[in-house]
Amino acid sequence: MKKTMLFVIDSLNCAGAEKSLTSLLSLLDYSEYSVDLMLFAHGGAFEELLPEDVRIVQPLKYMQFSQLNIKESLLFSISNVNLSMFMSRIKYSIKLRFARNGTAQEARIFWQSVSDVIECNPKEYDIAISYAQGVPTFYVADKVKAKEKYAWVNVSYRLDEKERQYQKKFYNKYKKIVGVSHSAKEVFVETFPYFLDKTHVIYDINNFQMISKMAEAESKELDDKFDGVRILTIGRLSQEKGYDIALDACKKLKEKGIKFKWYSLGKGPLKKELEDNIKKLDLYDNFVLLGVKSNPYPIISKCDIYVQTSRHEGFGLAIAEARMLNIPVVSTRFDSVYNQMIDGKNGLVVDMTGEAVAEGVQKLINDNELRENITKYLKCEKKGNIEELEKFYELIN
Repeated sequence: MKKTMLFVIDSLNCAGAEKSLTSLLSLLDYSEYSVDLMLFAHGGAFEELLPEDVRIVQPLKYMQFSQLNIKESLLFSISNVNLSMFMSRIKYSIKLRFARNGTAQEARIFWQSVSDVIECNPKEYDIAISYAQGVPTFYVADKVKAKEKYAWVNVSYRLDEKERQYQKKFYNKYKKIVGVSHSAKEVFVETFPYFLDKTHVIYDINNFQMISKMAEAESKELDDKFDGVRILTIGRLSQEKGYDIALDACKKLKEKGIKFKWYSLGKGPLKKELEDNIKKLDLYDNFVLLGVKSNPYPIISKCDIYVQTSRHEGFGLAIAEARMLNIPVVSTRFDSVYNQMIDGKNGLVVDMTGEAVAEGVQKLINDNELRENITKYLKCEKKGNIEELEKFYELIN
């Protein structure tokens, strides 16, 4: 008899947790497990990479309802003689307007506002896994029946006292909690010291064979005649990814007369703000937003330098992927950076400022010996970490 398993994540758009889950699902033994996947938003680029054995669960009714505009949602509610979802949506919108910025707070306000109108999952599972913090964690804790529940933490999870007290009751319902790096675990345990004994580390899985094969795929991206330096950053267009730092560094590199193009792969809430700042700083020809791609690896392989300007990362999966494709890295000094970066060996680790990032990039451009030594080191590094799959099996068995 196969064990039944449910994974829950916000979406399968192009981001680290989503990519990690896609890699994990591509490696699971489906002779042993029957796997369902719950997404709160459908249509993400990585959905097409899922194994056929994975069954995507029907969307939650509220998530479909929330895609309607206000007028449509009101008419829908009136025609169905049920205003509960509409009132929950209005409640969430009002509370969110008065909230300070912060994904943890947004998740709490969302769940406090709409959880009463979100249906429970009708099945009972052997194993249920929340593969991201926030709403997926709340949903699995409250709305899923399972013999065992596991929660993944893939960010540096620092919370204020209000958020900590709110989330504590949800994590209490999990058998084990998994940080995607040792520093992610350390930060989580700083926040929730009472969960130390049930918190473990399983790194985001990198499948080198899959990535190297996908990197060889035909792609017309970057097939222009540009002969300068190509720089790449991958990450959600959000505050924690430090795109303001990237634009500042881009501006400084342009002022120094360096011939380069800096590409970004990702989407998110700051897209319009970034587009406005690119125009304002006259960086239209230098900083290029490419959106999301289900296969980013041909683009990575065509670039000369990978830059990560993050303020926070649970692990930094895109850095690992650039390293696997032997692309020198410049990264800011976020919490978990030294889980994989060795400053001066496989790249450069710099301060979290535009000036420091620009200096790091310029150093790699100008110092041929340094760049060649870093590339040689990268070629000799261990590639991938599919042995983390065994840790996953040990955890759930």
